[in-house]
Amino acid sequence: MTDTPQSTLKSGRLGVFGIVFFVVAASAPLIGITGAVPVAMLLGNGAAVPGAYLAVGITLLIFSVGYATMSRSMTNSGAFFAYVGKGLGVNAGVAAAFAALVAYVTIQLAIYGFFGVVMSGFAAGLGLELPWYVWSLLVWAIVTGLSLLSVDVGAKVLGVMLVLEVLVLVIAAVAILANGGPEGWNLGASFSPTEIFAGGFAGTAGIALAFAFASFIGFEATAIYGEEAKDPKRTVPIATYVSIGVISLLFALVSFAMVTGMGATQVIDKVIELSGGLADPAGVLFGLTEQYVGSWLTVAMGILVLTSLFAGLLAFQNAASRYFFALGRGGVLPAGVAKVNKAGAPQTGVIITSTLAAVVMIIFAIAGLDPFANLFSWMSAVTVIAIVLVEILVSIAVIRYFLTHEGGNVWTTKIAPALSILLLSGGLYLLMSRFNLLAGTVPDGVDPSLPESAWLLNGLGWFLVLLPFLALVVGYVVALVNKKENEQLVKDFAS
Repeated sequence: MTDTPQSTLKSGRLGVFGIVFFVVAASAPLIGITGAVPVAMLLGNGAAVPGAYLAVGITLLIFSVGYATMSRSMTNSGAFFAYVGKGLGVNAGVAAAFAALVAYVTIQLAIYGFFGVVMSGFAAGLGLELPWYVWSLLVWAIVTGLSLLSVDVGAKVLGVMLVLEVLVLVIAAVAILANGGPEGWNLGASFSPTEIFAGGFAGTAGIALAFAFASFIGFEATAIYGEEAKDPKRTVPIATYVSIGVISLLFALVSFAMVTGMGATQVIDKVIELSGGLADPAGVLFGLTEQYVGSWLTVAMGILVLTSLFAGLLAFQNAASRYFFALGRGGVLPAGVAKVNKAGAPQTGVIITSTLAAVVMIIFAIAGLDPFANLFSWMSAVTVIAIVLVEILVSIAVIRYFLTHEGGNVWTTKIAPALSILLLSGGLYLLMSRFNLLAGTVPDGVDPSLPESAWLLNGLGWFLVLLPFLALVVGYVVALVNKKENEQLVKDFAS
């Protein structure tokens, strides 16, 4: 179909670094390192957590081989669903779109909950006592406003925040590694395969890998900005590889520095000591920074935790709204959903995404549910399941598409996608089997950290872990019923 001015995103505004800013910001590295890494160390494989992050990074790099090859064959703001649709047919593409929307909406909700907790604590220290949802709704208004502006404005905002965030992490890591800690560098304890996979997939290794997968949420968003990129067939593949490389190395470097700062043989005891038994996971990195650098950097980190959360909110707002835009343009949703404003932003998609977020936050606030233990934990766990599920579908689609189309070679179109299917399926198994630990949805009297507790979930846990699959089925049914609109979608996939 021919795009009208109201259904086309402005092109040529984002280069490699602009896209990388959006994507790396979405992964919120400071949040992952302060929140997920200490938990992975204590409940997972201790000093080997840096290696777990590298292992997951390699897995996602293999996935990206086929993903990047497909990006050279099409440019579409729908990204995942457009790729699946082109390789496996329209019905499968729409199904993938519904699952992807679950991912991006839930991760945004998770971050809103986390932001409310952090901001309310920060403000309380300054004498301003307000409920978490007041701060969450305030930042919601700011994010909504910025996402209605030109996407390159958002990229500039994210760029400044991301540079500062990465800078403080690198300063802390270099300072700790230069000191050598109490035991010096122990590369074997952190990166040896025998240490990384010690405890087995049902035990500590599986727990660490599950948390590592969760920390990479957002890297796949590179293709979403394809229509707005400069030379997208070159820019998107490069941005994908750069984003994964940056996230992998940053997490591995900083987590290894944390291990070094504590001493490889003392990691478990020191994590318990510095975090108060995980009551304050951020206390691990903050305590080490205080010890090896100084209080000035610890204060800076505390402030940048808030900006990191904000950056993630803006990045995922952009991602979700562009999914709605692409579905509207393809006819799955009403045509009005594909409307863009004068700034070239997907206006209706932004409004829908923001409205959903506001409604859920208000429900959680009225119900008196905890913004971290409930909103953040539940939603983030759902997100990572949905993302990995769709990544598997994308890899299958790449193989299917290049069976009948030219492009790439055997490695990029067959071997790498097939290998990624196997690796990602293993990751999906780990995430689902350990969902009770990630989300806190465990039956009464069960310790989720024990190997024998895998797959033990309460009723809510089963609903949440199956939600991405339910969205997949609903999307497929919608596509089957909506035959006329599917014809439009076919044309969009073929663009």
